[in-house]
Amino acid sequence: MPASLAPVLGARRDGSASVDTASGLLMTLMGEFMLPLGGTAWTQTIIGLAERLGVRDKAARQALARTCDRGWLDRERVGRQTRWILTDHATELLEPGAERIYGFGQDRRPWDGSWLMLLASVPERDRNVRYRMGLGLSWAGFGSIGQGIWLSPWVDRESVAVEVLRDLGVEATSFHGSLGQLGDAPDLAGRAWDLPELRGHYERFLDDTDALTGRLPDGGDAAAELAALVHRWRRFPFLDPDLPDALLPDDWPGPVAARRFADLRASLLAGARTWWTEHESALDPRRAAS
Repeated sequence: MPASLAPVLGARRDGSASVDTASGLLMTLMGEFMLPLGGTAWTQTIIGLAERLGVRDKAARQALARTCDRGWLDRERVGRQTRWILTDHATELLEPGAERIYGFGQDRRPWDGSWLMLLASVPERDRNVRYRMGLGLSWAGFGSIGQGIWLSPWVDRESVAVEVLRDLGVEATSFHGSLGQLGDAPDLAGRAWDLPELRGHYERFLDDTDALTGRLPDGGDAAAELAALVHRWRRFPFLDPDLPDALLPDDWPGPVAARRFADLRASLLAGARTWWTEHESALDPRRAAS
């Protein structure tokens, strides 16, 4: 999961979770509506949906301008209207981002008990390299137990770690193995990753979406609910290292949250996309002229 996907997954490039902003919400709308529905949108469609989500007109327009300046959108004047078009750069990142967001947590991988361990130490004086190494390995799902020791329960992530470390010129050693007679795998996972904090994120997601279960909004309400749902969920591929079930408590909320996301998105998708398509068509000045 390259760090270039940070804005798509609701994270900053420094590895922290981003706050909810107009630009972050626009990224959600680009991936959820523009990408699968032609790659374009009229200003009023975006602003109208953003307003349903509590973003004011001015903030939405500023977000469009900033996103355009960053190379994610192009603009085209059609009569008095402005049409926004996804750039190739945006599409190249939104497509794998969408795949990662929608599929995350849906299929639990079996685990054979093997660990990948990295010994990768950087002197204190090379703080920039240490920081970049930590960021790159964290993005790849590695956890640290200190003293330059990094762990992953997925040995197939070794190639990602090799790329990160070689790019930084960090000398390291890697091992594959399993625990012996001493130690406990879930306890080791609890030392390497902050599972209580992650549990809190999942529980808040479930609390926030409780009101949506059992009802089916339509039209613009469906579009707004879908955007809000995806916006809440899209950080989890960044926040969650995707640990196997054997390393997690029996009452771990991740699988329940993943099913909730998939079920709610499936129920909202048709109505939301119908609203978007009809709204886009009604705003098209070329349609009125013909």
